[in-house]
Amino acid sequence: MLNEERIILMTKMASYEEGEGKASMSIGKYFRGDYIAVRLLRAFLSGTIAFVLGFGLYILYDFEEFMADIYKMDLLVFAQNVLIWYAVFVVVYCVAIYVISAYRYGKAKKSLKCYYHNLKKLESMYRQ
Repeated sequence: MLNEERIILMTKMASYEEGEGKASMSIGKYFRGDYIAVRLLRAFLSGTIAFVLGFGLYILYDFEEFMADIYKMDLLVFAQNVLIWYAVFVVVYCVAIYVISAYRYGKAKKSLKCYYHNLKKLESMYRQ
């Protein structure tokens, strides 16, 4: 005999597995520190690439003036300023990624907790 409550719960769980559950289950495989560390490493690498590309475009924007001023400027001070801007950019970007990753991990864990509770509920329905 069909149990309507069990069918509704199974449909709800299948819908979760196909939608939000895919991302939550992939996040749930990690420990919190490992998940955030992987995200921060990716953020550091992509932030470095983004800064290099942005700085290159900034230099190329007015390359003629830059080449004319390169002999007048102190290259060590220029390099120091570029490194400071790089450090600020990467730190701000990594902090933002840390906050976002921690939020996503917490949300995924809460969602998975509800999913596992429904799974236990479904198992108890089958035993009855």
